[in-house]
Parts: sequence; C-alpha cells; structure tokens
Amino acid sequence: MLLALDVGNTNIMVGVYAGETLEAHWRVRTERERTADEHAVLLRSLLACAALDFGVIDGVAISNVVPPLAPALAQFCRRYLRLEPRVLGADIHPDIPIRYRPVTDVGADRLADAVATARRYGAPAVIVDFGTATTFDALSREGEYAGGAIAPGIGISLDALFQAAARLQRVELVKPPSVIGQTTSESIQSGVIYGFVGQVEGIVQRMRAELGADARVVATGGLAELIAAETSVIDVVDPFLTLDGLRIIWSEQACGH
Repeated sequence: MLLALDVGNTNIMVGVYAGETLEAHWRVRTERERTADEHAVLLRSLLACAALDFGVIDGVAISNVVPPLAPALAQFCRRYLRLEPRVLGADIHPDIPIRYRPVTDVGADRLADAVATARRYGAPAVIVDFGTATTFDALSREGEYAGGAIAPGIGISLDALFQAAARLQRVELVKPPSVIGQTTSESIQSGVIYGFVGQVEGIVQRMRAELGADARVVATGGLAELIAAETSVIDVVDPFLTLDGLRIIWSEQACGH
C-alpha cells in the first residue's frame, strides 16, 4: 500500500492507496514543530481507525510546500516504516511539460493537481484549489502546465478581516439566507462566499478566453463544494485531486511504469 502525504500550509491530507483505490483518508492540522515520533503516534492512530498498521505500507509519496517539516517526515519514514520517502520535485517528477519559469517555483501540490486533471479529465482545463491560498492552474490544449494565478485563500482572508476590524466577529462559513445580509454575521457570510464565487467566475472566464471556451474546470480543496454549489463555472469537484496526482506520479516513476 502507498502512504500519500500532501503537506499544505494549513492541513496535511493523508491517504492510503491499494493500487488505484483510496482505501482511507484523513485531514490533520499542519504543525511545523511536530517531530518524527509525534508523526508516528498520529499516523499510527489514524491507520488503526481503518484497521491498518505500518506493516502494510510499502511506499511513501510526499508533496510538501512546508520545507521545515521535511526532515521530521523523512526521519519518520526511515525509523518507523523502514522506507525511503519519494518527494515530489526532489525524487519524483511530473511527466508533464511545464511553461512556468522558473520551474522550481511551481508548488508540488499544483503539479500534482495538474497531473491528476490531465490524466482523469483531459485538457484544456482550469484547476481551482481552495487551500491556504486559492490557486488557479491552467492546462493548455497540448497538455502543458501553462501557469496560473494565486490569490489569498478564504481562511486567511477572514483572519485578516477579523484582525483589522475589531467589531466584526468570527462566523460559521455557510451560505446565508440571501445575498443581502440582515445581520452582521449574514453580511460577512455573503461577502465571503459570493465574493469568492465572483472571483472564481471572473478568473475562470479570463482563463477560458486564453485556453479555449471548452476548458473544463476542476475544483478541489476543503471549501470547493461550498463555492461550487453557488456557481455553474465549476464542472467537477474532486476533493482528492492532489492525493491522486501524487499517487499517479509515484506509480509512473517510482515503480518504473
């Protein structure tokens, strides 16, 4: 089985694959100070929830945009799994032409998203990943990673609002009864949800103008379903797109396919 770890700035997505099947998955908070032993305790507990243990893992693939966590994750793999992790961008590389410059500036998660989209949904395509940042990635008609756009994510945008405006309280991020909020909470919900819907629609429209009107739009990330429910420009919501891209790259290269 493959242990796939997508390490983001806010959360770590953990997936266990048997071949192409995602047998179990979890989302845990990213803690930059977590040690190798703490990773072991956490991951052992998660695997136990799915009646699995370290002994079934025969490969590890990591996508990591938080460099300080790399040493502890590598030490965990070597000490507890007796395996050498394969890190996207260092040990394994996506089989896709990249037009971004420099190539090393493209986040590993964005490349995993691009590979999964190209293999599963085809090109041209626009990928919207609702993470710490909201990223928009473009696949050309020829299947190239053409580049993209990066905007502040929903979570950090809300944090900035609450820090700068003392009288505004934190709210549950759900769809309000109407666009015109009748309370402060509803007004914040409306501004955030429909504001990001407008952002997605605007950027997708402009990217389609460059890629082609038939470009498929694939969304992923924790809040993808919430935003996708309010717009018709998103064609597919795939919550495990990044993990699956990591699995595909690992299987194609680490296993020699």
